[in-house]
Amino acid sequence: MPLEAGLLEILACPACHAPLKETDAELVCTGAECGLAYPVRDGIPVLLVDEARRPA
Repeated sequence: MPLEAGLLEILACPACHAPLKETDAELVCTGAECGLAYPVRDGIPVLLVDEARRPA
C-alpha cells in the first residue's frame, strides 16, 4: 500500500536526516553513505534504526 505523497515529503531518515524514497515494502534512505531501508508494516513506516536493514 503506497504512502500518501504528503507524508513521504515530510519523512526523513532518523539516522542521517536525508529524504526517504518508497520501494515495494520499504522506505530507503537516499543518503549516499547511509542507505538504510526501513520496513513498512500494515501501512505504517517503522522508522527505528534498530529495525532498519543495512545496505548490502
